[in-house]
Amino acid sequence: MVKEPDRSSSPSVRWFAIGLAGLSATAFVLTAWILYDLQQEQAAIAELIRDIPKGDMAAAVELANDLRLQHRLLLLLVLNILGTAIAFAFVIRAYFSSERSLRDAKVLATDVRASIDAALITTDRSGQLTSVNPQGYALIGLKPDCLGMPLSEVDSQHATLSAMCSEVLAKHVNIRNRDYSVMHQGHRRTLRAGCVLLRNQRQEEIGTVVHVTDITENALIEERLRRMERYMGLGSLAVGLQHEIRNPLSALSLHIQLLREKLEGAAAEQGEVAELLEVLQQETARINSVLDGFGNYASMQPNSRSPVDIPALIERLARLLRPQASQNNVEIDISLPNTVSRMVHGDTVRLEQMLLNLALNGLAAMPEGGRLSIRLTENEEGVQIEVADTGQGVPATVQSRIFDPYFTTRPHGTGMGLPVSEKIVRQHGGNIDFTSNSTGTVFSISLPWEAAEWTAS
Repeated sequence: MVKEPDRSSSPSVRWFAIGLAGLSATAFVLTAWILYDLQQEQAAIAELIRDIPKGDMAAAVELANDLRLQHRLLLLLVLNILGTAIAFAFVIRAYFSSERSLRDAKVLATDVRASIDAALITTDRSGQLTSVNPQGYALIGLKPDCLGMPLSEVDSQHATLSAMCSEVLAKHVNIRNRDYSVMHQGHRRTLRAGCVLLRNQRQEEIGTVVHVTDITENALIEERLRRMERYMGLGSLAVGLQHEIRNPLSALSLHIQLLREKLEGAAAEQGEVAELLEVLQQETARINSVLDGFGNYASMQPNSRSPVDIPALIERLARLLRPQASQNNVEIDISLPNTVSRMVHGDTVRLEQMLLNLALNGLAAMPEGGRLSIRLTENEEGVQIEVADTGQGVPATVQSRIFDPYFTTRPHGTGMGLPVSEKIVRQHGGNIDFTSNSTGTVFSISLPWEAAEWTAS
């Protein structure tokens, strides 16, 4: 609920109505007083006329006529009072009508602000909160009793808002489209804020108006579009690399093998030559592996679309990883629902590859041991999968790049595991996100029950 300032009717209208009421009451009292005195005088004149000599009758009649003239003046005064009362009634009616219109306007303004899908906050010149719409309470996380507190005391994640207000009040310029990020329920949220001066009817600066919009979804779409542009370029490059490098690389590998066979019987420097040939063969195999990963990433297409038993897939993955995890002193913990109402429609091989990539990343992040947790839940839209490790986390400076192809923080990593996983999730119409700090990293994957359509990009 938005707290509105107390705006009553104009004081001049109120005092005019009070003055008019007082004048009308005074006129009524004076009229009643004059009427009472006139009746007393008329009664006295009537007594005198009965006892007056006939010679003085003319003067008595003239005096009575004068009293009748005063009676006419009294009638005119009464009519004046009636007119004043009618005018007063119209003033009262206009007063209550204006009050009703003001209430309706205030209710309409409140409804409009409550219906806006953005946070609207007003402050006075000292930076204290004067009003907040319902979306403001939800988006900024304000408490119901926040009105009157300084904006600078709001959650430190929203310190940008206080800085904007101070800048607007100091420089008398409006600020638009300033983006900042906050953490909400373990997920990063992108907000876009603006601030303008608040003026009254006399154009006096009385504070600021801050508006905040959640653009997280738009920011994610923009990031995906940038990735798709990079993917398209990589796809064209991959086709050329596959053709231009694969063939000579295959020939090189073949000739290395032939050379090893020729030198098997040679005695001179056999150990050194064999070692060199082994290095050449290993590096050739590594280049082939890189090309395979690059080609699969650039031209990856879903092979099938069928019901996928996600719980069974996770259990199979845990059995596969437990020997390696045991060697690294890592405990694998899976959490699955007792029953799953539906199955995800997708490519079993690709989804298994995605989960394997995330799990291997988690194991690599815990060289000294830890816990790898895989949790599955479901809702009306689909399933949610969380893959969490207890490693040292991803540095904040590189978190925005971990889905970029060939970007890796490990000395012997290829940098293709996470990009491929992200692409597989996106092909299934889902989303992948992560949170990371010094206590570990959690990847959250959402997969719909059935993707609207397959896409290779």
